Amino acid sequence: MDKVTCIAFFLYHTSKSQDIRDLAIQLLNGDVSIRDLKRNNNFQAVLLLAESSIRKNKIDKNQVHKFAEEFMLLEV
Repeated sequence: MDKVTCIAFFLYHTSKSQDIRDLAIQLLNGDVSIRDLKRNNNFQAVLLLAESSIRKNKIDKNQVHKFAEEFMLLEV
């Protein structure tokens, strides 16, 4: 899994805020970039935690895959 998908998964599953969950889905679909989120002070701490978890391989790749299948929009 790529870094963006893992970060989107982490944001979605660790937050109870619907706004953050919506941003996670937008990140997964490419509507928002990680750079955009890093500019927002409200998301910097959460993004650092997500990136740290990814580096330490604390994210289950099978769950990330299921998350991507469920929420990724495909345009034909």
